[in-house]
Amino acid sequence: MAASASKRTTRIWIPHRGAKDVRIAGDLEQLVPEVPSSGRKLALILHGTMGHKDYLFQKKLAKTLPIDSFRFDFRGNHETGGTWKMADFPNDVEDIQVVADYLIQEYGYVIDLVIGHSKGSVAGFRWVCISPQAASVRGFVNVSGRYRMERVLFTLEIHAQIFDLDRNEPFKSVIVAQGHYDWKVIVARKEVVGRIHAKDVEDFMNWDTSLVWDRFPKNVHVMTIHGLNDATVPPLDAFIYARALGARSPGTHNLHMLEDADHNMTGRTEDVVSTILAWFAALEGGQLHHSGIWNTGVRVKL
Repeated sequence: MAASASKRTTRIWIPHRGAKDVRIAGDLEQLVPEVPSSGRKLALILHGTMGHKDYLFQKKLAKTLPIDSFRFDFRGNHETGGTWKMADFPNDVEDIQVVADYLIQEYGYVIDLVIGHSKGSVAGFRWVCISPQAASVRGFVNVSGRYRMERVLFTLEIHAQIFDLDRNEPFKSVIVAQGHYDWKVIVARKEVVGRIHAKDVEDFMNWDTSLVWDRFPKNVHVMTIHGLNDATVPPLDAFIYARALGARSPGTHNLHMLEDADHNMTGRTEDVVSTILAWFAALEGGQLHHSGIWNTGVRVKL
């Protein structure tokens, strides 16, 4: 099941029709690069907030998936130009559309699988719900995806307490007093500062995730993976997605909870990748018939 090390990685810069002077940086992984790609299945891999295309488990997954894949940096992240915004969901969805259109038109790919982490999952859900180009999607993997968007205020509060202890004031007080909050993280081994304004928090909290209840395609199979120690997005959000997506037919929803795993699945890359590979093998084999808890007892050798 594991893809061979012979996969070829090609860096692609995709012109962005909706953002002047922005090119989306992404890596195309091809199993058989010498064979025309027209009509071949492709997976899109979407990173989360302040992440990038090689963040966490994304690169290893791309190297081991048994189909071609494309992972990229959203606008304003890492190697893709533009301005970073915390609540940039509309632009994230547009970025996915630009990428999908390009890969379909220039390579002839069929978008078969969407895999998102955190914010990437939220944007990916919206894209699958609204885009005609998503009609070919058979599978969706949601890793650490947020449903209750209003809970982000709690996440920011915790971050401020941990990293800005010298202020001795809560996040809300900081953003009200100075008009913004600087979120400092390490991205690709470099310190990056994401400036968050009060309007960004409001827009984030108001992003509607409820469309998955009635607009997510009934035929698309979903796997949700979530850590029980996730302090950024509470595990309850995973159960909400399970309820929203588990009653569809013929599409199914399988829930896989990882004990002792945090939001970024720190130290659990092997578990995340092997679980996705096993689930995708079941999808390919036509073996996904029922929604429920995912527990095959089978580990996929990477």
